[in-house]
Amino acid sequence: MANQNLTTWRSLNLALHDAFSEDPRLLIMGEDITTWGTGGGIYGVTRKLASSFGRSRVRDTPISEEVILAAGVGAAMTGTPTIVEIMYSDFTLLGLDALINQAAKARYMFGGQFKVPLVVRTNGGSGIGKAAQHSQSLETLFAHIPGLEVAVPATPDDAYGLLRSAIASPNPTIFLEHKDLYFDKGPVSGAAIPFGVARIARPGQHVTLVATQRALRWCHEAANELSAQGIEAEIVDPRTLHPLDFEAVRRSIQKTRNLVVVHEAVQDFGWGAEIIARAATECWQHLDNAPARLGAARTPVPYSAALEAAIVPQVHEIVETVQRMRAINIDAELTARN
Repeated sequence: MANQNLTTWRSLNLALHDAFSEDPRLLIMGEDITTWGTGGGIYGVTRKLASSFGRSRVRDTPISEEVILAAGVGAAMTGTPTIVEIMYSDFTLLGLDALINQAAKARYMFGGQFKVPLVVRTNGGSGIGKAAQHSQSLETLFAHIPGLEVAVPATPDDAYGLLRSAIASPNPTIFLEHKDLYFDKGPVSGAAIPFGVARIARPGQHVTLVATQRALRWCHEAANELSAQGIEAEIVDPRTLHPLDFEAVRRSIQKTRNLVVVHEAVQDFGWGAEIIARAATECWQHLDNAPARLGAARTPVPYSAALEAAIVPQVHEIVETVQRMRAINIDAELTARN
């Protein structure tokens, strides 16, 4: 399979079918993954897995995330490569003991005697009116925990490639899909994408924008507006938050000398602060301005579409932030000349 044009949910579905075909040990479990709607969970990602590989490997579970996650961790710890689907990332909070105190620490606590080949597939983010308990962006929470890998695919190709790598990993991986990107369409190469390798989503020379998932849309829109003004933004998509490819960010900063981080998660204590802290401590000599970050307001996600859109960073805010940086740069250049 190469260079198919697929939606994100179909690319994920293809990755699962390919992985199940290659490894007869692979198991997936979750709520209604064989029965809902098209027979593939609420977004279709597990469609036709049960009919292709049997219900002993594709298992519907009771509505109990604590039990689902604990069972998934236990299966992985006994050597069975296991995928767990949790309908919404908000619901993973019910099973954090299994993830944080067991899966993330097992290899360390037992001297590496066994692996934990677990993938927790779930989705996060706002944008489609799922309200406060179904729309959170929790990637920073998981990225903070030693022992967990965190993937945040933004394109159909990344969804396929990163999921294949997550399934092959010996470590527990939180695989965060975005509910507003499932129907985005694009080319899928069919190749695994290694963790810890960022993607340059748009080359540029005047400012570095770092973003993931839906925030990449806003950055692309802002970059188009800025380009019309003669400002070329480079967009860096980390693709995984742990491992994090900070070297790609560093190389971009060395070229553009300006940094703005944009994410959908609440701005306070978000992963953008980690990027900026590392930029300030490791790349200060390459920066012409203090880095800036744009994140969501510190509030639960509203149900109202208008309010839901208003709490996340706006395209005009990205544009204005970059314009202010460029104005400072120009003023500094004029002062130096005089």
